[in-house]
Amino acid sequence: MALSAQVVSALAAIVGETGIVVSPEGRMTYECDMHTFYKGAPDVVVLPTSAEQVEAIVGVCRAHRVPIVPRGSGTGLIGGAMAPAGGVMVSMTRMNAILEIDLASRCATVQPGLINLWLTRAVAGRGWFFAPDPSSQMVSSIGGNVSTNAGGPHCLKYGITTNHVLGLEIVTGRGERLRLGGKAPDPPGYDLVGTAVGAEGTFGLVTAVTVRLLHAPEAVKTVLAAFRSVVEASQTVSAIIAAGMIPAALEMLDAAMIGAINAGTGAGYPADAGAVLLIELDGPRAEVEAQGVRAAALCREHGALSVSVARDEAERALLWKGRKEAAGAVGRLTAAYLLQDAVVPRSKLPDIMREMAAIGERQGLLIANVFHAGDGNLHPIICYDDRDPAQLARAKEANESLLRACIALGGSVTGEHGVGVDKAKNLPLQYGEADLNFMYRLRGVFDPRGLMNPGKLLPSHPACGEGFRPARPVLPEGAWV
Repeated sequence: MALSAQVVSALAAIVGETGIVVSPEGRMTYECDMHTFYKGAPDVVVLPTSAEQVEAIVGVCRAHRVPIVPRGSGTGLIGGAMAPAGGVMVSMTRMNAILEIDLASRCATVQPGLINLWLTRAVAGRGWFFAPDPSSQMVSSIGGNVSTNAGGPHCLKYGITTNHVLGLEIVTGRGERLRLGGKAPDPPGYDLVGTAVGAEGTFGLVTAVTVRLLHAPEAVKTVLAAFRSVVEASQTVSAIIAAGMIPAALEMLDAAMIGAINAGTGAGYPADAGAVLLIELDGPRAEVEAQGVRAAALCREHGALSVSVARDEAERALLWKGRKEAAGAVGRLTAAYLLQDAVVPRSKLPDIMREMAAIGERQGLLIANVFHAGDGNLHPIICYDDRDPAQLARAKEANESLLRACIALGGSVTGEHGVGVDKAKNLPLQYGEADLNFMYRLRGVFDPRGLMNPGKLLPSHPACGEGFRPARPVLPEGAWV
């Protein structure tokens, strides 16, 4: 859709001439997130600097029935921050301030555009940190993390984003600015904060986030164990958890990723290994020392080829540099790939790794792995040549086969990346008709006109016509599906 000059003029009046992008080349910058498979440029991009401006932007869009697409740093991997139906994209990158640090209440309040790692850097000198640490934490925004309920390597012990969000300020699709939750540990009423985290912008635009801060542990120990195969490494993961240990992080990389990461970062992972486990333990020093000995023993009991412990912070940083920069190393394996985010119960890791190998062999494609083994959150990288349509078709089939296999083993279609447009069609694998119908009705409470990030998160659902997809007729204000 093309926006009228009246709408563009009204938006420019809110954010100023330097806060609006209308040129074709400028808008092209916003046509996709990091999952470049899905593209859709907005008709205009606005860059607000305050909640008041966001509220005014939503008011203009509501008055003219214009779709609204929220965007943080654009590091998502689900096609969630692009505009398939055009409309107004609201980029939060200029709303990047820390509004308050309240260590007495163990929390901070920030604007949505604040980069994840900036918050930890702001409080590290006083012995605190922000726990959710997606691999993109150097560039991803906290608002984007809230939108997709992002995870990360250290979420095995500390929990995902929703476990660290205490309060939200949101401008809903109704144009109302709501304050949900807050510093109080147990606010009365419905848990609307939990409902809004992971809603992927379909309820409204987040303008402030109050997050939990944690005190830094006394000691940290990082262990690297090499195995002959991913199956042996997967069995070791279950053994470590069953022994009563909850590592801060428990990551796995297979042979393909080991080679690519070593070449790209010099991390020094064992080159002859079929898989490695990166195990990080933290807490009281005596406990960490004892758990380090026990974790190393369990690795050896399950066939580890070698077990080493980072001797100092420099070695630990190098091991994590390899893991954190794995996405960039994929270019050494393939020019094009599909990245999956499915989950299986931890005990089913050996089963899904065998099935994944079979799927790759059946389709004639390399499937590389680097993932959060501790919580069963897979990140298989399905490699293909995008110059060959047949390979793309096989990659898509491998992707769907893998999702179906994960669900059959009691898993989920997503662990931390979210749904966006990439997985919306797959939700019926996991949810029944009544479940999806209720989700549509809940979405309608916050956004009755279906303007907020249309076409994302929920599939076209028979019980609700076309749901909130752009093709759906506009409902009267307050109408229920």
